[in-house]
Amino acid sequence: MKGFIQTLNNIWSLKELREKIIFTLGIILVYRFASYISLPAINLAEVGDLLEHYKDNGGNKQGAGLLGLLSSFTGGAFSHASVMALGIMPYISASIIVQLMGMAIPYLQKLQKDGESGRNTLNQITRWLTIGVCLVQAPSYLTSITQLFLPYAQFSSAYYVEPNSIMFWLPSIVILTAGSVFAMWLGEKITDKGIGNGISILIMVGILSRLPESFMQEVATQTGKGGLGTIMILVEVLFWMLVVLLAIILSVAVRKIPIQYVSRAQARGGVNKNLMQGARQWIPLKVNAAGVMPIIFAQALMFVPGLLTKFDESNTFLAGFKNVFSWQYNLLYAILIIVFSFFYTAITIPVNQMADDLKRNGGLVPKVRPGKDTADYLDDILSKITLPGSVFLAIFAVLPAFVHGSIVQTDGFALFFGGTSLLIMVGVVLDTVQQINTYLLNHHYDGLMKSKLSRTSGL
Repeated sequence: MKGFIQTLNNIWSLKELREKIIFTLGIILVYRFASYISLPAINLAEVGDLLEHYKDNGGNKQGAGLLGLLSSFTGGAFSHASVMALGIMPYISASIIVQLMGMAIPYLQKLQKDGESGRNTLNQITRWLTIGVCLVQAPSYLTSITQLFLPYAQFSSAYYVEPNSIMFWLPSIVILTAGSVFAMWLGEKITDKGIGNGISILIMVGILSRLPESFMQEVATQTGKGGLGTIMILVEVLFWMLVVLLAIILSVAVRKIPIQYVSRAQARGGVNKNLMQGARQWIPLKVNAAGVMPIIFAQALMFVPGLLTKFDESNTFLAGFKNVFSWQYNLLYAILIIVFSFFYTAITIPVNQMADDLKRNGGLVPKVRPGKDTADYLDDILSKITLPGSVFLAIFAVLPAFVHGSIVQTDGFALFFGGTSLLIMVGVVLDTVQQINTYLLNHHYDGLMKSKLSRTSGL
């Protein structure tokens, strides 16, 4: 505890880091405030929480689970008919599309290799594509409002204008698109001027905002059963802490590849090789190198199977894809996570470049020839550790379906037992803490260098 307090003091004592954290918190407050601003055409006082009205008026559990998952990503904005109802997910979808197209379109492949200028162009393409995704998702969201909630009697005064008129649709689409673009801009500002990871932080904040409410609903449900319910709450909390611990282990687990740097003198044969063995270091390859991105990618695509039910609503198999706790949904979800884990690891871990850099700097993996053999060796190791990593990631993702009903009673709290919610929170928190620690170490290193230079100049 003393070390934790000392770390907080170190963070707060650095003016630049303190300003970054305060700026990030300010952006988060703006994002949360905007999520409670309703669309101008909707009377929020009458509508309240759309999801609760939907369940109270006979909505099926499948639809409620899917809508609840959507709402968790936006911090409740989805179920509050907010201007930020689409949240940051259109940007995530656009990023997925750009990365997938980058494998097939030579122009995008060239941009990926052009350094900073290429990345800037790709970011601009992603931004414009985000607007296109919003123009598709916004009408779908408005359709869900009018079709799911309009038939109920208590919604007769929920709209200030006729929901089927152009005066409702056109302004609402524009506002929803602007809200999503605004969320994207806020995330980029956190990345540029805050503590980084802006987009991921906004997603995490939206998820965390639902945790207290979900936990209190679970407590109310369990305590209604008497003394046994209180014991179950304690069991749930302990089990949740264990799941969090395992998720952290999965996020930080690495396979260390030993490397050895040979000096130029040794390479020329000018020094006895028995006397000089070179500097020994490691290449840490993460078991879950893709982080939370496979979860986000898979989640963005899992809404597609649910749309197939519109073609055959009587098909019970297809109807299962609308229930986040069904075996159909979770089986496809797990497969997509494993596939995206390999895909994202392949495009983000450049083993060929790593092998070339090692060869250029006089580094080698013991018993492996430099160059292509080293690249093949690293790729083989990466594939072997990615397989169990992706399987464990998929298990964590579908864990809520197993605990729901058997341990946890409410839908909302079950989603925090693994699944997208927990893995995103753990991954983002670990990345943010690592960035802060790196900043502290760099500042400490700079301080040591400055003190050394000052002593040298004094001599």
